Amino acid sequence: MERPAPVYTANAPAPGGPYSQAMLFGNLVFAAGQLGLDPATGEMVAGSTAAQAERALLNLSAVLTTAGSSLGELIKTTIFLTDMDDFPIVNEVYERLLVTIARPGRRSP
Repeated sequence: MERPAPVYTANAPAPGGPYSQAMLFGNLVFAAGQLGLDPATGEMVAGSTAAQAERALLNLSAVLTTAGSSLGELIKTTIFLTDMDDFPIVNEVYERLLVTIARPGRRSP
C-alpha cells in the first residue's frame, strides 16, 4: 500500500506546528496554507496587502515545485482575509500569479 510522503523546502516558511508544508500521495499534493512570511526570516513581509499575498503565493509555489507540481496545476484554493476591503487587491495578485488556462476552484468569503 502506498504511503503519503511529507514535502519540505527551505524556500517556504517552516511549519509553525506539528504539520508538513505538504503531503504527496501518488500524483496528488495536499498543501498546507501559506502566509506572507519571508522564508529566510520567518517574519511577515513588510509593506502592503499585495506584497503579503504575493509572498504567500510564492511560498505555495515553492512547496508545489518541490513536490513536482506548480501553481498551474492547482485544483482548489482557499483564501482567508481579515478585511474584505482587501479582496480586490488580493484578486489582482491571484490573477497575475495564477496565469493558467483554467483557474482553480476557490472558496473566498
